[in-house]
Amino acid sequence: MESTFFQLLGNDTLLQQFVAELSTLSLLLIIAFCVALLSKGADWMIDGVVDLAERTGLPKIVIGATVVSLGTTLPEAFVSVMAAFMGNPGLALGNGVGSIIADTGLIFGLTCVLATVPVNRFILNRTGWVQVGAATLLVVIAVAALYSGDAEPTLQRWVGFLFLLLLVGYMYITYVWARQGTAMLMEGEEEITTDVHELMGIGKCWLLVISGLVMIVAGARVLVPAASEIAVRFGVPDDVIAATMVAFGTSLPELMTAIAAVRKGHPEITVGNIVGADVLNVLFVIGAAAAAVPLAIPQNFYTFHFPAMLIILFSLRVFISMNRNGVFYRWQGAWLLGIYAIYVVLGYALNVGSAHPV
Repeated sequence: MESTFFQLLGNDTLLQQFVAELSTLSLLLIIAFCVALLSKGADWMIDGVVDLAERTGLPKIVIGATVVSLGTTLPEAFVSVMAAFMGNPGLALGNGVGSIIADTGLIFGLTCVLATVPVNRFILNRTGWVQVGAATLLVVIAVAALYSGDAEPTLQRWVGFLFLLLLVGYMYITYVWARQGTAMLMEGEEEITTDVHELMGIGKCWLLVISGLVMIVAGARVLVPAASEIAVRFGVPDDVIAATMVAFGTSLPELMTAIAAVRKGHPEITVGNIVGADVLNVLFVIGAAAAAVPLAIPQNFYTFHFPAMLIILFSLRVFISMNRNGVFYRWQGAWLLGIYAIYVVLGYALNVGSAHPV
């Protein structure tokens, strides 16, 4: 029974067949249940992360950049590796690149508009450069592949193993930086001192974090195909579904985490989650997929997806450098949201294909 459940979550074809056989009322009930599951899972995870940070002495932004971002990018990694093995390498690459664009443009932009987000210079001046550097390295390797003389530019398996090796180094150096940072009073967290509630034990913190992540991942995984099936039954075209529900659903774990973090007064967790997730989408998601099967690079990545990704990431990098008051401004969030909106509209209007992660 457990193996069937995990097969259902991991196999898009089986999941689509499953929801297609359900009645509309059943799909609506499943959607309502998934939304509740996402909300409760996000609440549990944020509660666990906050107490875990206070118990371990690690800044919340660091836990967001490691534990939380690793959990929220696991679905993309799983889907990308499966897609590569099943003969759809373009989907695997689009999943990683599209997730970076959605996470930074949509989720982080929305967070900046809704809340006062602290600029933690000690972390962002380090991890932020890794974020931009990983994406830039991906584009440089892709451009080199374009001019290599091969009939079709491809990310070879050695690139995947290189990214996975860099991932190990990134996780280690993040831990080292975090330990260095705890000797200082972390910017943006000074006002969030010990809460009046009694701290949970380490074991319970990890239980809440892991349980919350599982609930978020499972809820998002089922919600998207269920909502898409409802849209199909109401006559919504496939391309509109791809441009809205699928793109939104891919970023649902990060979005629910961001909403819960803002609502509970810990927006710095969102900062860490987004920056860490961007690094992991390159080194982990694309790295694991390329290590499994060489990934062909469609032409539209050079003319559309890569430029959009770099514009958004370098915009964030500029904002980090210019914000001397210790916070991100709402207009900066609006800028990122605007770039994302243009990306989505052009992807749909120009029909560039694979414009959104699946």
